[in-house]
Amino acid sequence: MILWAVCWYLMFPVSHRDLALMLADRGVEVAHTTVFRWVQTFAPEIEKRLRPHLRLSNGSWRVDGTYVRVKGRWKYL
Repeated sequence: MILWAVCWYLMFPVSHRDLALMLADRGVEVAHTTVFRWVQTFAPEIEKRLRPHLRLSNGSWRVDGTYVRVKGRWKYL
């Protein structure tokens, strides 16, 4: 359950309090500060083990165009 909570914290924009509530739904009563300590303790080890398996990036990225409304008309940017 500890690794589950830490991985969810690292993957999704969820707070320590929300994770404590999610764990409580599964029958594990913990304080949000405990979840915080778990993240501080186990996140570096998880990153160290996962880093070699991640694909390398060339540093280049692109943003798709989007439509915005200007003076009542849709304009593609």
